[in-house]
Amino acid sequence: MTPAASSSAATPDIGFAESGLGQALRRMLAEGSASNRAIADYLLRNQVRVTALGVEELAEACAVSTATISRFARDLGFRNYAAMRGAVAETLQSVLQPVEKLRSTIARRAVQSPALESLGYAEAAITATSAALAGDRIDRIGAMLTKARAVYVLGFGLSSFLAGALAMHLQPFCRHVIDVAVGGGTEVAASHLATITAKDVLVVISLPRYTLDAVSLTRFARDSGATIVSITDSPASPLAALGHHVLYAHSTHPVLPSSSSAALAVIEALAVSLMTSNKANVAKAARHTGAIAAYLIGEHQIRGSTQKRGTKKS
Repeated sequence: MTPAASSSAATPDIGFAESGLGQALRRMLAEGSASNRAIADYLLRNQVRVTALGVEELAEACAVSTATISRFARDLGFRNYAAMRGAVAETLQSVLQPVEKLRSTIARRAVQSPALESLGYAEAAITATSAALAGDRIDRIGAMLTKARAVYVLGFGLSSFLAGALAMHLQPFCRHVIDVAVGGGTEVAASHLATITAKDVLVVISLPRYTLDAVSLTRFARDSGATIVSITDSPASPLAALGHHVLYAHSTHPVLPSSSSAALAVIEALAVSLMTSNKANVAKAARHTGAIAAYLIGEHQIRGSTQKRGTKKS
């Protein structure tokens, strides 16, 4: 098996998952037995660590036997586990080259404050995500959202605020926008999705740690004929296989389970693409601004407040 990586990938996770070896692992993740899925998932998420693990250590990490690891390697076309581990290392070598400079830059900064280091990782995540995304792909999704009968937006846990942000951005420009999980949990979300059809779009947002409910409800929407747009972190994500369209946002963070910075940037990019896609949206934006102007701080409120203070008797 030739471990050739995609040169267009800008992050290690995506680059490895899109390589020849990564695609084989993704097929195993989708179609294999429970034990094989566990091994494939571990390999897709821990490529660097795997290159230093013996077969016994990998078996322990995946909660399977060493014999299962050996069979897994043979099923992928390798002579044994050592050969598979060598292919992982070779694939990683080509994948890591485009991002090694970025990682080195972060390491050289070596800031004392963990907070500032976190900002550095956010910057790196957005840079890597931007390099990997094609603008025309976002434009096509934006046009599709404009034409949909209804756009459903779904996110649980830490992704719920991202879903709320996307819904707010889309509301002035789409026919009907529904924040599926707002005001409740899974039961409310399921009720909203009960009427989804092939004329609708579901935008689902999920980063590690993924929620089972997001996966099951997305599968329901897809089975109902809806078009699925997944915003997630990696081709190894369970949401990637369910999406008709997938936007990847780099989310690796040294402390947090995942970083939302790049996902929020992708959401803003999608909103901008939609807003600028046609002249009619200019009128929609003006109408929306007019509707909410009374609730915003502006020059007229500042002047009025100043005049009242100036006329007040001492």
